[in-house]
Amino acid sequence: MNFLTYCLHVLGNGASAYITARHLCDPLTRPTLLAGFHLAEAGSVPFLEALSDRAKAEGDLWLADQLARHASDERRHGQIFAHGLKQHNKQLIDFKSIPEKQPNGEADDRRRSPFFEAYFEGHTPERMKPDRIDWIDFMGSTYILELDASKDFVRMANVLSETQPLTASLKKGILSVAQDETRHAAYLYEALERRLSPVQVTEVIDIWRTRKVNALFAMVGGLLKRGGQMPSLVQDGVPSEMTDTVETQTPEVVMA
Repeated sequence: MNFLTYCLHVLGNGASAYITARHLCDPLTRPTLLAGFHLAEAGSVPFLEALSDRAKAEGDLWLADQLARHASDERRHGQIFAHGLKQHNKQLIDFKSIPEKQPNGEADDRRRSPFFEAYFEGHTPERMKPDRIDWIDFMGSTYILELDASKDFVRMANVLSETQPLTASLKKGILSVAQDETRHAAYLYEALERRLSPVQVTEVIDIWRTRKVNALFAMVGGLLKRGGQMPSLVQDGVPSEMTDTVETQTPEVVMA
């Protein structure tokens, strides 16, 4: 990573950390943030399970086992954030009721992610399907996301009070998520090392680090256009049973 990219990385992460911490501390915006995390975590489960099946079919049993465990972790993470929503007497909005287009013809903000659009720029949806995605692209891109998430979740948890039952429980759950993300980053790095030389591993990581920097600024830019407000992903009420129905939701729906 060159010096400019490093500086932008620090700046982008700082801006993102400030925004997420502010929204997590505010009881009014916290549910939408939790809903975004729930969508991202639980929504990745079918993708990871399909990748595990693919790795097994290709004879890479080590990778298949790691991916299966990863999928199980993400399902549990989704349940942690779903429980957080339930504690706030909130539930996910019904995305089927949201029009795909706004009156001005643009995609509804709740159905798109400036972050992931920038992060995977140049990669078509067909190319990103689990049966077609290049293994190195998957490992490199996901390594960066998991590595950063492991740190981001710790920072977010640290802004929550331990004296209030609601936030104390959420803090404990988020810290457990961070521990899992650290392990995910470790196996993904090892997976890259199993396939590439040390120089190639560094090159792949630098490529996706640069993409992450660009994606962060795209996300922050989108938030600034909305006055710093995230589009709401929740509605009042708690369903009779919290499930992983998000796994069938549109994968582009994320928190920012």
